[in-house]
Amino acid sequence: MLIARSLADLRDALAPYRHPAFVPTMGNLHDGHIALVRQAKPLGDVTVASIFVNRLQFLPHEDFDSYPRTWEADCAQLQAAGCDVLFAPPEADLYPRPQTFKVQPDPALADLLEGQFRPGFFTGVSTVVMKLFACVLGATGGTAVFGKKDYQQWLVIRQMVEQFALPITIVAGETRRAADGLALSSRNGYLGLEERQEAVALSQALRQLAERWRAALAGGADALALEQQALDALRARGWQPDYLTVRRRSDLQPPTAGDGPGTLVALGAARLGGTRLIDNLEF
Repeated sequence: MLIARSLADLRDALAPYRHPAFVPTMGNLHDGHIALVRQAKPLGDVTVASIFVNRLQFLPHEDFDSYPRTWEADCAQLQAAGCDVLFAPPEADLYPRPQTFKVQPDPALADLLEGQFRPGFFTGVSTVVMKLFACVLGATGGTAVFGKKDYQQWLVIRQMVEQFALPITIVAGETRRAADGLALSSRNGYLGLEERQEAVALSQALRQLAERWRAALAGGADALALEQQALDALRARGWQPDYLTVRRRSDLQPPTAGDGPGTLVALGAARLGGTRLIDNLEF
């Protein structure tokens, strides 16, 4: 695996290829990331991953400085998964001066759910992804693989690519889970032993919400009240939920009368102790 530390090194490494398959990450890799790399492998003529902890998507009170950096383990996992090129630029190379030009995503998609509780998050995500696309895929286009665990992020990036007519195919990777159902996440490493055992309650709450929503659709019950019940139940377990909600898969707007199973997704974000977890379940 070739490690490109600068944009010049990256361009030299990719010069012989016409269709890179790209997996952007912030490092601290787990099996979910590695599954995306393996998924990307047959989709291009060279497989590229990036590791860059993007300051622009962290709010001032969030964990940019303490976000885990696990360089040696990350490299070993990527090499074992068949990654050909790892792009790992220092911050000064990717942002040689303050990034005053930014990508502002559609507020109708980006300012709800995660965007409501983390203002500016998707501007930071869209800006760094656009820049990474320019670095890795800019000359020829290619394919980029994003995990569905970050469901709203996947939709924002997909819409960005469509609206800017980028020659890039966005491919979704399914959420990978531990044996008990907890969605794999780099932030799971913050959980203590008891918190880790409790953390599966988020995925269980989403599953229960989806099941009750289906029943509500069939029986005419108050579907919105089910979301409040789910929030109350999670709070009773000691969580601090931001949202537990059912939305349309296509645009994350509240469902209307014509939206039924097969078009919906239950999404949740909640803090357990000092760790904020997100998850979703299509149904």
